[in-house]
Amino acid sequence: MTTNIVLLGGSGYIGRELVKAWRSRDADTEFWLLSRSGATRLDLSDVHGVAVDLLRPQLADDALPARIDYIVDLVGGPKDDPQELADFNRLPAQLMQRLADQYQPTAMGFIGGKLGPKAFVAIKKDLIQELQSSVTPLAFVEPTLVYGAGRKDQMTRFVPLLRVLGVIVPNLRPVKVDTVVTSLLNELLAK
Repeated sequence: MTTNIVLLGGSGYIGRELVKAWRSRDADTEFWLLSRSGATRLDLSDVHGVAVDLLRPQLADDALPARIDYIVDLVGGPKDDPQELADFNRLPAQLMQRLADQYQPTAMGFIGGKLGPKAFVAIKKDLIQELQSSVTPLAFVEPTLVYGAGRKDQMTRFVPLLRVLGVIVPNLRPVKVDTVVTSLLNELLAK
């Protein structure tokens, strides 16, 4: 039987790497990547892009499979405005919880965060606690700065410095995307 996996925000670099890693472990998988654009950046027949604003989700029932085995929230990040920070991180997590309540998947997955503005780290920690109270088991990782797989933005220029500082302060050590993906996938599949 095919394993149906829904990734919220799955068209980003972590999502692409998660799809690749999952497919290498289980070839009988099908993915639904929910993002604003609906673009998948992966030209594979078993990867479906679904266009939806995850901050204002109006999901059509026919956009998702009849059965969901796993659902993972990959959306999030720091924002300057407190309301935007809350919405950007909390609303996709709430959508994941709502879908988990409806579809009863094997497990949910979530990306927390150990590095960033205090409010960002706090909201991710709060969301993990909220999601852990669900009937659906939660697998999560809490990385620092994630790099690799072609990520090139302002933050990745700090990777060399954080590698050095991470020797002294482990919460500053950057993490390769494949390490994050492997840890999350191992947890998900152990549920």
